[in-house]
Amino acid sequence: MQSQDVAQRPAPSSPAGPVVDVEQAEAALVEHYPRLVRLAYLVLPPGLGRSRRVVTAHALTQRALPRNRTPAPVIPAQSTGRDGDPGYALVRLQVLRTALEAGLPLRRKAWPKRSQLPPLLPQVWGLKLFPRSGGADELALDQRLSTLSGPARAAYALRGLERLADDGARKVLTAAGVADPDGALLEADGVPAQYGLLDSPEFDPCSLQARPTDLMRRRQHLKAALAAGAALLVCGALLGLPGEGWGPDGAAAPPYARNPAAQAALDPAKLTRVDPAAWQSSARTDFSVWPARGDLTGDSALLRRALAVWARPGERVQVSATPGTLSGGPAGPPQLLYAGTVDAAHVVILYDGLRLARYAEPKDGTQGAALDFARVDGADRAEAGAVVLGRTDGNVRYLTAPWVSKAGERDLLKPGSGAMDLALTDGVTAPLASPALRSGPCTSWNVLQLADGKRTRLLSDLGELVPARLTSGRPGSPGEASGAAALRTWQPYACSLGTVRSAGVRSVNAWAFNEQPLPDASGSAAWVCTRAETWRGGGARVLAQFHTPGGRYGAVAAKAENVPACGARDPHVLAGVLWKSEAGTWYLLAAGSRRTASIRATGGINGSARSSLLTVPGEQGARAELKGTLRDGRSLGGLR
Repeated sequence: MQSQDVAQRPAPSSPAGPVVDVEQAEAALVEHYPRLVRLAYLVLPPGLGRSRRVVTAHALTQRALPRNRTPAPVIPAQSTGRDGDPGYALVRLQVLRTALEAGLPLRRKAWPKRSQLPPLLPQVWGLKLFPRSGGADELALDQRLSTLSGPARAAYALRGLERLADDGARKVLTAAGVADPDGALLEADGVPAQYGLLDSPEFDPCSLQARPTDLMRRRQHLKAALAAGAALLVCGALLGLPGEGWGPDGAAAPPYARNPAAQAALDPAKLTRVDPAAWQSSARTDFSVWPARGDLTGDSALLRRALAVWARPGERVQVSATPGTLSGGPAGPPQLLYAGTVDAAHVVILYDGLRLARYAEPKDGTQGAALDFARVDGADRAEAGAVVLGRTDGNVRYLTAPWVSKAGERDLLKPGSGAMDLALTDGVTAPLASPALRSGPCTSWNVLQLADGKRTRLLSDLGELVPARLTSGRPGSPGEASGAAALRTWQPYACSLGTVRSAGVRSVNAWAFNEQPLPDASGSAAWVCTRAETWRGGGARVLAQFHTPGGRYGAVAAKAENVPACGARDPHVLAGVLWKSEAGTWYLLAAGSRRTASIRATGGINGSARSSLLTVPGEQGARAELKGTLRDGRSLGGLR
């Protein structure tokens, strides 16, 4: 088996380090719980299945707490952020050791270890839990890791997740009981060092999707158990039921019912295919007039698998959906937008009038697939400009609308640098850097620039199937963010787009609602409100941001969710910030939109102004309540 490199003996003793009490170990476990669970999930054998790996990873991590004071091993904690924490080193070693033990083969003449048995807790009855799916890169990496032995997976995780050098990883593996740590490191070298992907939702057992177990089969088992009192026998009989059509279609689960509509939705020959010139005469310009493109549009077997997996995703399918998007099968034959090869995957994109569905499977024929959904109901010409085909090595490829004549890549942090042209091949862009895949400090924010006739639009990848449209201007009548003034407005606030990743965002507007002279005569600060609208309507996120002269980034002064502020229904906004002058004096600076007649501050700082701007001396850490009055007499509360 894969885990035979782990010795069947007590782990070799490590040099005694500081003594760790239970409270210190508990603090380290609680603080770093998500990373420890992710480490366990990566090391556990893939044969357990994604759902059992999730609950086992949580169980092993929760059992890593020592029962009493324990000497910590003298092994490296982590290269960034946890050096010198013996509590973390101790619980991490215990998590790694039990995760490796879980992959050991059961032996007839020996009692199984606790980690080799299914966990009693945690359990969620009636649900299957599994991490949110990533893209084709994450799927390919998971397939490669599944071919490694347990110690080699541990070595890869220690290098990539814990940022340990080989010497440190060797010491941790030795302390965990690995008989041949050098061999484990050498075996791990066979998988490309895509360590950034280990931080993706694909390998995060703390951010989970839930799906029901087999509902029909559960109901049948329950009835059989009540009738015969032999649930195990009935379960075996049900699993062996004969009948045509119960075999899987690729990674799809068995069908539960047959009816003409369901069968038509699974027939590749009945897929809707639009004429390539339909968009030129159609009254609608959205995804419904996209033609079918790609080099595999005639591959009936691939299309059949994509349709079957959409209708019945099996256990090997990684399913993700934007918030508010249903993931059920199509009601009838959907429209084919794309079927082709994208980097290391075969990709199919389908549209059912309300949703886009992207099916991806490794082109090397290995098992497993990814299925992603996004709502696009009500999309217009600007919002139906592009769809994500795939993400690889930090880059993203798009399929663009048939009316797009030119594509480019632009950095929002460098508004004067211009756009770099991107090659378009049958509507597919060359790869461009994706800010959604980047980790670490925000030093750039690359967006897709599309030319549509005389209009130029900007779209940003936020980690979902459909990129978000960027606009600038007063709510209700914003313009495209591609003009020189709009680009300058967006520059300090581009990195704030990272706060709305994976939120089902449809568009983001930046509105410079006021400008405020600074009290030390060092210039004027800009007040900008960014509002992210979602495809589902609710959940809009609003940030009021403050930018001083010479600063590279804006500072978030206030934020709110599900409020009308900065939107078309109510464009007014009021926000404040504590600001320290170069002389060391603190001030409360507050600003409302231009139609604000007066502002009053109460609480820790008191003051008022009969205008849309307020400047009041204050103290560090003071808190104030802001109230404003509009010119029409309506009151305006501070954004929060």
